[in-house]
Amino acid sequence: MSEALPLYAKVKDHILGNIRSGAWAAGHRVPSENELVESFRISRMTANRALRELTSEGFLSRVPGVGTFVREAPALSSLMELRNIAEEIAQRGHRYSARVISQSEIESNPALNEEFEDRALKRLYHIVIVHEENAVPVQLEDRYVNPLAVPDFLERDFTDTTPTAVLLAATPVDELEHTVEATLPTPEQQRLLSIAALEPCLALHRRSWSRGKVATVATLTYPASRYALYSRHRTTARGTFSQ
Repeated sequence: MSEALPLYAKVKDHILGNIRSGAWAAGHRVPSENELVESFRISRMTANRALRELTSEGFLSRVPGVGTFVREAPALSSLMELRNIAEEIAQRGHRYSARVISQSEIESNPALNEEFEDRALKRLYHIVIVHEENAVPVQLEDRYVNPLAVPDFLERDFTDTTPTAVLLAATPVDELEHTVEATLPTPEQQRLLSIAALEPCLALHRRSWSRGKVATVATLTYPASRYALYSRHRTTARGTFSQ
């Protein structure tokens, strides 16, 4: 380490070096403030700053009264494709589970009719589900479904399968529309996702078309610390999507 580096930066480099080399894997307990003070002969304030900055940068997770640990990288979910979250979680070797919060038939309204591009639409299926990875909530799904697309949608057991799996099996997908925004959770989202009021979230709003009609409209809310959205596509030399 360079002598020109501030002391707290030397401590950060030491910790990051162990993480990046693989010596300290996700979940590894890093030295405490007291241990860092003794090892580096620094002040407690300096040790605290190093750990605090690494925590805010997403490398560490601090558990009051327990210790500081190397944080697992957030899971990835496809932005542009329809992917079954249960399969994504299983592919990572983790355990998937779901909690169905509500599942019902509702009256449509002008705002929903506009989303579905159908002023004559009277009824919709509505489902709210919390998807969990190793019993930790990672996605809140709030979905509306056109009954004409999947008439038996509400008869399914969504603790055993996912809405995406049911929709893909029942009807072809012609077109997808995505909008992503950064949000702060509502009190209800905080409760369902077990997150704090100021925990940033990613909200993916998705509309899916089948046979030229909007089949489903969903908002998928992810705690930003637990999930990341990604997309990778081939493009032309000018950066546009290849056909």
